[in-house]
This record gives sequence, C-alpha cells and structure tokens, in this order.
Amino acid sequence: MKSIISTFLLFMAGLCFSQNKTEIYVIGNIHDSVPNYHPKILFDILEKIKPDIILHEVDNEGMKEYESGADFNGNEIKASNLYVNKYPKTLRFPFDFEGRNQYRKDRGMVPTDNLAVKLTDSLYKAKALTSKETALYEDFTNTTKELMKTAGLSPENFNNAATDKISERRQNAQYSGLVKISDGRPEFAKRWVTKPDGKKISYRDGFKLMSGFWDLRNQTMARNIYKVAEKHPHQKIVVLTGFLHRYYLLKELKRINNGQYVIKEFYD
Repeated sequence: MKSIISTFLLFMAGLCFSQNKTEIYVIGNIHDSVPNYHPKILFDILEKIKPDIILHEVDNEGMKEYESGADFNGNEIKASNLYVNKYPKTLRFPFDFEGRNQYRKDRGMVPTDNLAVKLTDSLYKAKALTSKETALYEDFTNTTKELMKTAGLSPENFNNAATDKISERRQNAQYSGLVKISDGRPEFAKRWVTKPDGKKISYRDGFKLMSGFWDLRNQTMARNIYKVAEKHPHQKIVVLTGFLHRYYLLKELKRINNGQYVIKEFYD
C-alpha cells in the first residue's frame, strides 16, 4: 500500500511540476492577410492558448512602432492588438535581431541578395547554367512552389513537422545551393552595388553575407526567446514569426532548453 501511495505522490508531483513549466508556442505566420489566414484566425488561436506573453518578430524600435497605435496591416500585430485590448495585462516583447534592416543594408546584404537570385533566374531562363547549377536552382524553385501551396491551406498545415522539413530544405536550397552557383560563376563577381558607406560590394559577396546572416539571425532570435522564458517563468509564451523561421527556432530552442520550458503546438 505504501508503495502505491508513494508512486501516486511521485506521479502527482511530476504532473504539478510539468504544469508549472513555461509553455512556448512557436506559431509560423503568413505576414499579410489572405483568405485562408487573416487577423481573426490568428486572434482565435491566441484566444485558445490564452498567452501571458506575446513575442513579435521585430526589434526594439519596431516594437515601439507597434505599440504607438500606428495603423499596421500585418496579421500578427492586428491579432495581437485585438488580444491585448481584450486582455490588457498581456506582456509583449520584441525578439528579433536588433537593428536587423540597417545591419543588412550597411553590409551590402541588401539589395545584393534579391539581385543575386534574379540574376540566377535570368541565367536559368537563358539556359546558361550547368546541369549541376540547374539542379540546384530547380530544387530552390520547386520547394518554394511546394511551400506556396501549403501556405494556401489552414494554419495547421504550415505549422507542423512535415512543413518544417520542407521549409528547412527550401532555406538550405537558397542559402547553400544558390550560393554555390554565385560562388562558381563570374557574373556574380562582376556585378556590384554601392553600400551606404560608399564602398562597393559584389552580388557574390553580398549574397554570401546574407547566407551567414540567416544563421546568425535565427540563432539570435532563439536566444532572445530563451531570455524571455528565463525572466518570466511559469508563463504561456506565444512566439509570432514567419513560418519559414519556425523550423530553425524550434531546433535552436530544443538545443538550448535546460528543461525549464516545454514547446507546444497551438492545435494540441
């Protein structure tokens, strides 16, 4: 009898401990309102979770603009504002890489990243790529098309492990596969843009910098989420991010988790 009671008490203690852990929900979003995903849908998800904290994919300056009452059209901020109006004690914080946009412009990652992809596409259409380069580019375009189809479905479809794998494959195709093309072809070294400091940077070098920044940014965002979880224990935290970031954030959060939080899906 004592053994049964002891087992029961241990079970209850473990259950209470797990219930007191911080819960993190990483919700991958489509930023702009579309018929299958708009602020009301996201608001209903937030209503179901009842988060204590909402984290936005902006930096401190962006968060100030969000909270200024300006008329923003993005799904995340509109749904978040609706939720905070109903639950005014909800906390909101930024979690993005600080100064993200200016950081990329100053180093020439922008606009070389888009220009490099456009140049790759023009070479592909002109049938100027090698067979290996063609395969790399088609892997990128095909996974992009696959994700675009998924993005036309309900949010459960772009917030699951299967779609996370496709997102990871697509981002690797962009920031590894396409970089192999730009590294190997002279066209990318001969085209330049001028950075804010007046210095020139080639499409090749700018695109390679953007490739590295993808890792840096996501790793930084995951650390920022972790810091909020550490500072606010035993809370429900919703992370609102673009769904292409979801796989990376989940992977990083699982890696750095020391057992103080659990990661959950909004539909569980």
